[in-house]
Amino acid sequence: MSEVKPTAVVLGGSLAGMLAARALAATGARVTVVERDALPAGPEPRKGLPQARHVHQLWSGGARALEELLPGAQDALSAAGVRRVPMTTDMVALSAHGWYRRWPESAFMLPAGRDLLDSVVRDLVRADGAIELLDRTEAVALTGTGRAVTGVRVRAAGTERTLNADLLVDATGRGSRAAHWLAGLGLPEPERREVDSGLTYASRLFRAPEGARDGFPVVNIEPDQRGSRIGRGGVLLPIEDGKWLVTLIGARTDEPPSTGAEFLRYAHEELRHPLIGELLTHAEPLTDVTVTRTTANRRLFHERLTEWPEGFVVLGDALCALNPVYGHGMSVAALSALALRDTVLRRGGLGTPGLARRAQRAAGRTVRTAWDLAIGADVFYPGATPTGPTVRDRLVSAYVGRLLRTATGNGRVARRVTDVTSLEAGAEALLAPRMLLAAAVGPLRPPLPGPPLTAEERKAAGLT
Repeated sequence: MSEVKPTAVVLGGSLAGMLAARALAATGARVTVVERDALPAGPEPRKGLPQARHVHQLWSGGARALEELLPGAQDALSAAGVRRVPMTTDMVALSAHGWYRRWPESAFMLPAGRDLLDSVVRDLVRADGAIELLDRTEAVALTGTGRAVTGVRVRAAGTERTLNADLLVDATGRGSRAAHWLAGLGLPEPERREVDSGLTYASRLFRAPEGARDGFPVVNIEPDQRGSRIGRGGVLLPIEDGKWLVTLIGARTDEPPSTGAEFLRYAHEELRHPLIGELLTHAEPLTDVTVTRTTANRRLFHERLTEWPEGFVVLGDALCALNPVYGHGMSVAALSALALRDTVLRRGGLGTPGLARRAQRAAGRTVRTAWDLAIGADVFYPGATPTGPTVRDRLVSAYVGRLLRTATGNGRVARRVTDVTSLEAGAEALLAPRMLLAAAVGPLRPPLPGPPLTAEERKAAGLT
């Protein structure tokens, strides 16, 4: 007789859902992924992922988690044209405190078009015979009680049915109905916090100048939430196939433009430095401009509820949605999926009493650093919260600001800050005694007078 495997259902077929499915399959479960959209066969756009047109990168903390869940994923991405970019060696970045130097590598990022990255991950997940994908299928309601979720009602082609599961994972993103569903089972609303910077993103894809299509650095003009040009910033991300994906950023009172001519003007004249505009002068536009205004940080503290049902876990943006400007969403999704796998393996498998609560708490821990980094900056934008920054927010911001200024002229501090930004280390690493001392001393080198592009890079990009 064949062994009866435990079953799991994952709601959501985006990156968080796919990685959660792979995590559960690695524990010996049979997994069904339920996705409302039609999932494309290759690197193509889909309706439920409008943010895919903007800059995306996988930080090294998330890339390592991805590789552990899907061995060979980084090689597959490399074969698809995704370059491994050492940080901060191949980044030209202007912070609120000046230009960063290009220090030796301590972390890395994998910059890619979101459609390509999702396609590579989807293909690797599809290769797992324990995972079934049901697209064009909508989750309607949970089944079970406030003590234990037993499955989900789904609808496809006008027909409803029930999928039973030992564990149900909600990875449906910002539109998650988890809190509503749980309330319907008699459970209390979770604590919720939202910090909305009001930033808007406008993105466009370009063909890089011929000489700059291989190995050109990432360029980042960071927004300054308290400077004279509040919220204005931009990122030029070299991605696969010799393309540059450019996202411009603006605050509530100064949104970036939605037309091509204004896009170039904004990059030239409205950012704190014209470098991105200068680079785009020699690049060929490939798409129209795409605008997104859904950028608020929102976290639901499910792990703090005194009551939590067996058989249910919330992950990804459904748990903690982050301002995309910091590029942490995909990495947090990978780290949360890895935490889910490890919790199931450590606690005796699906169906073990208390497993869902432990997994939910583990997921909550994986979002802490990215959440703290995001709200630590965004809370200072006008109108971000009803009451403005707290005393703690101001104290933390003052210290982090001091560290970031020090990082412009101290390689050790810059590498440690990069370790935290890349989610290789937790935020507590910034409180080590040597970091406190370095922040008190300040930068060891004078400020850079301009962007640290090499002569070869300037020539390749058409700059004189």
